[in-house]
Amino acid sequence: MPIGSSITVKVHALSLAQDCALLGARVRTIQYLTGLPAFELLRMLFSARHPAPRGRTPDSREWYHRANLLHRVEASVVIGSFTRMRVAGFAPADALVAAYQDYRTLYSRHCRISFDRAFDLAAHTSALWITCTRSFHMVRCGRCGCEAIDAASLRRSGPSSCPFCDLLQRLDRDPRLAASLKVHVPPCPEAWIRELAPGTQTSDGQ
Repeated sequence: MPIGSSITVKVHALSLAQDCALLGARVRTIQYLTGLPAFELLRMLFSARHPAPRGRTPDSREWYHRANLLHRVEASVVIGSFTRMRVAGFAPADALVAAYQDYRTLYSRHCRISFDRAFDLAAHTSALWITCTRSFHMVRCGRCGCEAIDAASLRRSGPSSCPFCDLLQRLDRDPRLAASLKVHVPPCPEAWIRELAPGTQTSDGQ
């Protein structure tokens, strides 16, 4: 690789690492996304005043199926955005960072999905970084038009249980659920879907 190209790659990796750290990523996650060694990441991004995040590494293969409704909705929003960016030609790591930044903008301070969780979900949806096997895939719901995560082993025309449809059905019956969303709920279900999951289609194809 020419020297100029290698410098460009390194600069991009460092910039990407900084973005990941700002989004709350663990060192392990940043390593996989950038290829930079742990000691370099620790020295460059963290300090005694700002230590690296610790805790158990997410494993989403079983988590998603046991997660509550709002976690499944937000997980599908993040991975739906990641998938669309990959189709548009973004590199996997860049697509994940951009998708998570969009998600944080949409949900403000009330994000339920951590960056490390998003990384794990993206890995198991696209067979990247930590696995060669797809545990999930994205399926478009024929009723609401949203894309939702579903088990890769279940190849259907729609998700087994669309979290967006489930959410719409429960909003009127469960005021606590509506209050916990912390985002504006439009009176029109179609408008709600567009606000909740930008980039998806509604049932009439719009």
